[in-house]
Amino acid sequence: MVKIWRTGSCHCGDVRFAVRTPDEVEVEACNCSICARTGFVHLIVPMDDFELTAGADKLTSYRFNTGVANHTFCTKCGVKAFYTPRSNPDGVSVNANCFDAGQAPALSIVPFDGQNWEANAAKLAHKSAPPTKGETA
Repeated sequence: MVKIWRTGSCHCGDVRFAVRTPDEVEVEACNCSICARTGFVHLIVPMDDFELTAGADKLTSYRFNTGVANHTFCTKCGVKAFYTPRSNPDGVSVNANCFDAGQAPALSIVPFDGQNWEANAAKLAHKSAPPTKGETA
């Protein structure tokens, strides 16, 4: 599977990122309390496939419940373009809605029952795993 770097940002553009993905990806539309309210569509990737390219100094953090997930937001516009999810603390969840124009891969959006997170979180654990032998990054 060939992956290419794609770019995105928060609304104001102060926080910018690059993420390496194949041309087609499966993403999750979660119904938990925070994702449903913010319209976050999860593209979970290994840490090696993510780079914060600008705006580290513009990020603030919000943690709730167990405090494991690190929800990062732009301090200027308030958009959460990515965060470190509880299900994949070794990876990053990028908001598929935050890609720059023409940068998003083809998205296959699947529902995820985050309202029943404990029963479903294991379904996401593989998303931040490094490529297996024979796959190319």
